Amino acid sequence: MAEKKITLTKSDRFKVMWRSQFLQGSWNYERMQNGGWAYSMIPALKKLYPNKEDMSAALERHLAFFNTHPYLASPILGVTLALEEDKANGADVKNEAIQGVKVGMMGPLAGVGDPVFWFTVRPIIGALGASMAISGNVLGAILFFVLWNLIRIGFLWSTQEFGYKAGSAITKDMSGGLLQKVTRGASMMGMFVIGALIQRWVTINFVPVVSSTPVQKGGYIEWDKVKMSGEGLHQVFNQVNSGMSLEKIKTTTLQNNLDSLIPGLAALLLTFLCMWLLKKKVSPIWIILGIFAIGVLFHVWGIL
Repeated sequence: MAEKKITLTKSDRFKVMWRSQFLQGSWNYERMQNGGWAYSMIPALKKLYPNKEDMSAALERHLAFFNTHPYLASPILGVTLALEEDKANGADVKNEAIQGVKVGMMGPLAGVGDPVFWFTVRPIIGALGASMAISGNVLGAILFFVLWNLIRIGFLWSTQEFGYKAGSAITKDMSGGLLQKVTRGASMMGMFVIGALIQRWVTINFVPVVSSTPVQKGGYIEWDKVKMSGEGLHQVFNQVNSGMSLEKIKTTTLQNNLDSLIPGLAALLLTFLCMWLLKKKVSPIWIILGIFAIGVLFHVWGIL
């Protein structure tokens, strides 16, 4: 008689989703979100591995390093649940395959969450609620709270379910074809988003003055003749819009010249340098400390 197959019900998967909201509850510098990840998986692992030794092994497997955007962990959770379910039912799913899926997806997806949630969805809902609140309507705060949590929890559940169904397909192709396509697609999307955000996140400003050129009379605003009134300020704004300089001396810095060639070039080069150092197995902590020390020194020397 065939052994009865263990299946994770929707109730089991919902418990995992609900716990995943505490993904960063035990965040640490060594393994980042591993504690929250293992905590999220406990309801499923208890059902899949009733044997204490198997349960301990599964928990140890999921206490490895993990770090991604807290909301984009949901599809990874779904895929992992499917892999663990098949492993518990006797499929040839290696521990390395489960960890490989997590590592292959967590990096690319991490760069997607910030622009989607923190830079788009949350500001839009916040602006909607704030527009009501500034008029004295208490429903503004309530609307923000309700809408945000509906979107957030809905996304967590739907993407976890999507990952769970996709994970079942991956286990049928353990040769790596489908898994390779999934991780490659996620990597391409994540790298595209991260590349587009370098200009926003990385800022370098070289302050050395390259040239100082006197501006001809009539080409700059004569502040001693400006009347500090509404009419005077209106006149100044019009002069600035027409291209007049705020100062008698036009100063050009090294950063101005770099921006005229390729805006954001220094930030891009710094990003490439960090990627190269990481590839050479240099600790991220040393990279952070190095950037901090160089930044302080260059500021003292008048370079940044």
